[in-house]
Amino acid sequence: MQLKIMPKKKRLSAGKVPLILFLCQMISALEVPLDQKLLEDLVQPPTITQQSPKDYIIDPRENIVIQCEAKGKPPPSFSWTRNGTHFDIDKDPLVTMKPGSGTLIINIMSEGKAETYEGVYQCTARNERGAAISNNIVIRPSRSPLWTKEKLEPMILQNGQPLVLPCRPPIGLPPAIIFWMDNSFQRLPQSERVSQGLNGDLYFSNVLPEDTREDYICYARFNHTQTIQQKQPISVKVISVDELNDTLAANLSDTEFYSARSSRERPPTFLTPEGNASHKEELRGNVLSLECIAEGLPTPIIYWIKEDGTLPINRTFYRNFKKTLQITHVSEADSGNYQCIAKNPLGAIHHTISVTVKAAPYWIVAPQNLVLSPGEDGSLICRANGNPKPRISWLTNGVPVEIAPDDPSRKIDGDTIIFSNVQERSSAVYQCNASNEYGYLLANAFVNVLAEPPRILTSANTLYQVIANSPALLDCAFFGSPLPTIEWFKGAKGRALHEDIYVLHENGTLEIPVAQKDSTGTYTCVARNKLGMAKNEVHLEIKDPTRIIKQPEYAIVQRGSTVSFECKVKHDHTLIPTVMWLKDNGELPNDERFTVDKDHLAVTDVDDGDAGTYTCVANTTLDKVSASAVLSVVAPTPTPAPIYDVPNPPIDLELTNQLDKSVQLSWTPGDDNNSPITKFIIEYEDTIHEVGLWHHQAEVPGTQTTAQLMLSPYVNYSFRVTAVNNIGQSLPSKASEQYFTKAAEPDTNPTAVEGLGSEPDNLVITWKPLNGFESNGPGLQYKVSWRQKDGDDEWTSVLVANVSKYIVSGTPTFVPYLIKVQALNNVGFAPEPAEVMGHSGEDLPMVAPGNVQVNVVNNTLAEVHWDPVPLKSIRGHLQGYRIYYWKIQSSSRRDKRHIEKKILTFQGSKTHGMLPGLEPFSHYALNVRVVNGKGEGPASPDRVFHTPEGVPSAPSSLKIVNPSLDSLTLEWDPPSHPNGILTEYTLKYQPINSTHELGPLLDLKIPANKTSWILKNLNFSTRYKFYFYAHTSAGPGSHLTEEAVTTMDAGKMAGILPPDVGAGKVQAVNPRISNLTATAAETYANISWEYEGPERVKFYVEYGVAGSKEDWRKEIVNGSRSFFGLKGLMPGTAYKVRVGAEGDSDFVSSEDVFETGPAMASRQVDIATQGWFIGLMCAVALLILILLIVCFIRRNKGGKYPVKEKEDAHADPEIQPMKEDDGTFGEYSDAEDHKPLKKGSRTPSDRTVKKEDSDDSLVDYGEGVNGQFNEDGSFIGQYSGKKEKEPAEGNESSEAPSPVNAMNSFV
Repeated sequence: MQLKIMPKKKRLSAGKVPLILFLCQMISALEVPLDQKLLEDLVQPPTITQQSPKDYIIDPRENIVIQCEAKGKPPPSFSWTRNGTHFDIDKDPLVTMKPGSGTLIINIMSEGKAETYEGVYQCTARNERGAAISNNIVIRPSRSPLWTKEKLEPMILQNGQPLVLPCRPPIGLPPAIIFWMDNSFQRLPQSERVSQGLNGDLYFSNVLPEDTREDYICYARFNHTQTIQQKQPISVKVISVDELNDTLAANLSDTEFYSARSSRERPPTFLTPEGNASHKEELRGNVLSLECIAEGLPTPIIYWIKEDGTLPINRTFYRNFKKTLQITHVSEADSGNYQCIAKNPLGAIHHTISVTVKAAPYWIVAPQNLVLSPGEDGSLICRANGNPKPRISWLTNGVPVEIAPDDPSRKIDGDTIIFSNVQERSSAVYQCNASNEYGYLLANAFVNVLAEPPRILTSANTLYQVIANSPALLDCAFFGSPLPTIEWFKGAKGRALHEDIYVLHENGTLEIPVAQKDSTGTYTCVARNKLGMAKNEVHLEIKDPTRIIKQPEYAIVQRGSTVSFECKVKHDHTLIPTVMWLKDNGELPNDERFTVDKDHLAVTDVDDGDAGTYTCVANTTLDKVSASAVLSVVAPTPTPAPIYDVPNPPIDLELTNQLDKSVQLSWTPGDDNNSPITKFIIEYEDTIHEVGLWHHQAEVPGTQTTAQLMLSPYVNYSFRVTAVNNIGQSLPSKASEQYFTKAAEPDTNPTAVEGLGSEPDNLVITWKPLNGFESNGPGLQYKVSWRQKDGDDEWTSVLVANVSKYIVSGTPTFVPYLIKVQALNNVGFAPEPAEVMGHSGEDLPMVAPGNVQVNVVNNTLAEVHWDPVPLKSIRGHLQGYRIYYWKIQSSSRRDKRHIEKKILTFQGSKTHGMLPGLEPFSHYALNVRVVNGKGEGPASPDRVFHTPEGVPSAPSSLKIVNPSLDSLTLEWDPPSHPNGILTEYTLKYQPINSTHELGPLLDLKIPANKTSWILKNLNFSTRYKFYFYAHTSAGPGSHLTEEAVTTMDAGKMAGILPPDVGAGKVQAVNPRISNLTATAAETYANISWEYEGPERVKFYVEYGVAGSKEDWRKEIVNGSRSFFGLKGLMPGTAYKVRVGAEGDSDFVSSEDVFETGPAMASRQVDIATQGWFIGLMCAVALLILILLIVCFIRRNKGGKYPVKEKEDAHADPEIQPMKEDDGTFGEYSDAEDHKPLKKGSRTPSDRTVKKEDSDDSLVDYGEGVNGQFNEDGSFIGQYSGKKEKEPAEGNESSEAPSPVNAMNSFV
C-alpha cells in the first residue's frame, strides 16, 4: 500500500529511541492499493471505467452499442438520459442493457432506423456511496450521400494553360476521403505540375497534350460505411494553336471553352488561396495544414518560411510536392504568419497565411480520488487550460453543487474543493467540468470516507537475499483508515531497532543502506491505528560477494602462437556461479581455435583479428563481476622463413590392454613441419576377410596420442595412423602388429528378407547376406524358416550355406507366408530374427470385371464403371484395372476400319475411370481387364458407345483470289476433322483503314457443299480482314483469318474529287491549309489537304527528299482542287511535302513526311511491246540457237557437255528473280492494266495489289523446277521451258519470277 503523506525518506535520529514510523494525517489522501482481495472487501463509490467516445458516429447498418462500464462496491446500477431527459429503456423493445453493465444495445437490424436514435446520451452509475456520470455521448449515424446529378461539359484548353477540375464531394459523416482515378480504377499520376488540393479539386499548373483524356473521375470514400461514390467523368482536351482556331471557328460556347489565354511562358500566379493574404485557425494538438498551389509556365516550385521565426524541425512535414505544409501537434507557439513563395524562371509571388492556434480545454491537474478516514481533511483540485480559458464548474453525484444537498465538510473555492473533518456521509462522487467554445473536459473523482483497521499486504515470511555491503530493502505494504503508524523490530524477541543505519520509506519499506553479515535475521513490521493492529515477519540473508581472485593479464603475442588467459573466481558457497568470456564486449568467435575450460581461455594460432579486449564475466543470481585484459598481436621476430608442410607420419605404434573386444593403441607424433597437428586418423585392415583394404576406425584430436578402440570378433586387426594439419594429411604410419580377436556368434541377422514367388507354385526367399566382418566366426550359415500365415502348420526350416536365396516348391498359388532367416556360425546362433510376411507365386486372374457401364460425358470424354472382381479370383497382388478401347466406326464416314487399340491403366482397386481424348462423332468399343503382378486376366465383353457431334476444326485452307475493283473470290478446303456433319460455313469480314483500324464487321452464311464464293459489292483499293469457320450441329469451330485487298483504277481515281472539306463549317477569318495527308506507292504519291479561306486562290505543292538540303521542287495544281498526284518518285525514299496558296495573302501549310514503297516487279511497266526489248529477245534466241548447234556438234563427236559449265556460262547476275517486297498504295496507270491477280496469289501486307503483265510478256519463261532437258541431259528450260504455276504456300506469292520483271528492274 503506497502512502502519499510522508516525505520520501526519513532517517531515525541517533538517539536510542525505538525505530517507529509515524504516518501523520495531512490535507492529503491515501490511495487504495490494487490488491484484489483488499478491493473485494472495501466499500467504494462508482468509477466509470469505459465509455463510448463523445462524438460517436455509428454505422446505420449495424446495431447501436453505447458503452458504459463502471466499477464500485457494492456494484453500481445504471441509468441513462437522452437529450437531457430520462431515457426509459423498458418502454422501447429495441433497447436492452447488457447484464452487469450499463452498455446499451439498440437492435436496429431487425427493425427501426438509426436516425430515430440520434441524440445526446449520458450514463449514470450509482451505488450507496455516490453516482458517477459519463461524458455527453453524441450519437449520429454515418452518411455517404451520392453526388448530385450534373451535366459536365467537355473542357477544351490550349496547351500550357492552367486548369482546375472541381470535385465538390457530397457532405458525408464523417467527411469523405477524396482521390482521382480513371475508368480502369488506376490512380491518376500526380507531380509538381498536377496535384490534388486539400479540398479535393485537381489542379494543373499548366496542361500538356498528354493530359487529354475523357475519364477524370473524382471518388469519395466513406470509410465508416466502406462505400465509395464517384462523380461523373470529366473530359479534358488539350489542343494546339491550329486546333484552337478550328474550335473558335466552330463557334464553341463559353461553357465548352475553358480559357483562351496564350500558352507562352508566364510567371506564377496562385490558384489557391486567393489574394495576397489569408487566415487559418487550428486547435492545439491537431495537425496544421497550409496549402499553396500556383500555376505558371514553366511549372512553379513552392517554398515555405515562417515570418519572425523558424519552422519546428521535428514536427514539420511537406506533402503534395511541397504544396502543403503540415505541422503536427500544433501549439500556441506555432501561431504567426507563414509565407509560401511560388517561383519559376519568369518571376516569383508570395502569399501570407496568418495562423491562430486555439485550444479546447486540456488538463493541468485533473481531480484524483480521495480515500479519507473520519475526521480527516482533504481536497480535490481541478485545473485546466485552453484558449479561450475554460470555465470550471462542479457537480456532486451528477447534480450541480449549487442545487446539491449541503455538506458542512465541503467548501468550494474556484477550481478546488476543500474537505475538513469528513464523516462517512461525506462520501460522494464529484464531477469537474472544464469547458470553452471548442469543447469540454469531464472528470469523476470520488471522496470515500472509510474506517478500516490496518492490513499488511506483503506476503508473510518473505525471504530476502542480499550481497554484503549492498542495500537491503524489506517491504511492508499496508492499508488502513485512519492511516496506520509503522514500527519495525528485529529478532524473535521483538527487539526494537535503535540504530541510525536504517532508512524508512513512506510506503513502509525498511532500507538497510549497507547490509553486513550481522544484518542477517528476522524482521517484523507492525501497523497500528485506532481500530487495530497488524504485523508481518520477513527474513534477510547476507551472502558473500563474488570475486575474481586471479584476473586475466595483458598479453603481447606473435602471430601464429598460442595465448592463455586465466580467471579464477571465489563466491558464496550457497550460490552457483556461471563464468563466460567476451571479446570486445561481444561473444567469442565461433572458431575451434578458442577453447574454454574451468579457469582458462586459450587461443591457438593467433592472427591479427584476434587482437582486442577479452573479458571474464562471473554471474550469480545476486551479483555479477568482471575483469578484462587486452591482447595485442605483433609480427614474429625476423627468423628464417619457416617451411610449412604436411606432418611426418606417426611412429612407434604400440598395442596395449588387449581384451576380447577392445584394445588401446598409442603412437608418437612425427614432426608437424611448422603447422600444428589438428587430428589423427586411425584405420584398420582385416587380413582374414579383406586383405589390403584399409577401413576408417576413429579420429582423435591432435593433442591426443592414445586411443581406446572397440573391436569385432574373429578379425585379424592391423592398425595405422595418419596425422592431419592445416596443410594436409601425412603419409600413413607403418602398420602395427597384428591382433586376432576371438570368434563369437553373429551379432546380427541378414537384412532385406523378402518372400516372393517366381512361379504359381513356389516361394522364393531372398535376403542380404552378412559380410565376412559381420560373421564373427568361421562356418557362416543361415537357418531359413517358413510357414503359412493363416494355417496351423509348424515352422519348416532348412540350413543353407552362405548364399542369398532359397526356393520353396509345391506351394499353393498366392498364399501368405511368414518367413525368418537366422545367421549362425561354428560358435552359435545370432539372436532370434524378426518375422517377415511374403507370398507364394502369382497366377493370371481368372475372372473378368462385370457390369461394365459407359457414360459419355461429352464429345471427347467418357466415364467407365465396372464391378470389382472377387479378391480370390485375382490370384496375386492387385495392380489395378486396364481398359482397352478403340474406334470402330466414324459416324460421318461410316468406315469400318479398326484403329490401333489404346490402353489406360487405373491403379489399385478403382472401379471407374475417365477416357479422355476421344474423337467426336465416332463409335468406340472397350473392354476391362484386371491386372496383377503376373499379368492381365480375361477381358470383359466389349461395350460399344458413340460420341456426339463436336465443333469442327478450322477449314484446311483459305485462299483469296481474283481481286477486282469491287469483288474477291474465296476458295477453301473443308475441315480435316469435321467432328460431325457440316451444316454451313460462316464468313465474317471487315475493312481496315490506312491507320490499321478495323471497320464494321459483316457476316455471311454459306452452304456446306460450297468450296468457293465470290464476294461482291466491296470498296475499291480497300484491305479486308476475313474470318472463316465451319458449323456442325454442335456449333461453330475454329476459324481461319486472312486478309486481301481490292484493286484500284487510277483512271477512275483521277476523276473522283474529294468531298468539299469546307462544307458546313464556318470559314475562318485567316485562311489556312490543314489535314495534309500523303498516300504513297513505289514512284507515286497522292497528296490531299483541306482548305479554309477565301476563294480564288491557286495551290501549289512543294516536295523534296526528307533530310536533304536541296531546294524544294514545286508543282502547280490545276484549278481549285484539294488533291494532287506526284509522279516520278524514287522507290523506298522518304519525302517531305507541303502545300501553299498564291493569292491576296500567300501562306503555306505545315510539312508532312511520307515514304514511297520499295520497287516491285509487279509494278513495272509492260515492256513486252517495246522495240528494244523485241530486239534483245531476238538476240537471246539467236544465242540459244548457236548454243544448241554447238552442243549437237560436241555430242556427235562424243564429247560431254557439263551442265555446270552450261549454267555458269549463261549466269547473268542482272537477270535474277526479284523478291516481292512489300509495297504501298499503287501507282495510277492505264485502265487496261487492271487485270485480276493470278489464281492463288497473295497480296502484300501493306494493302497494295500486283497486276499481271500483259499476255505477250515473257513471264512464263522464268526459271522453274520443271524446265526441259536436252538429250544429253543439259538444262535448256532456263530459256525455253514453260513453267507450271504452283499454288502459293505460307506468305509467299505463287507468281513465278519473271526475267521480264528482272529486266524492267534493271532498266
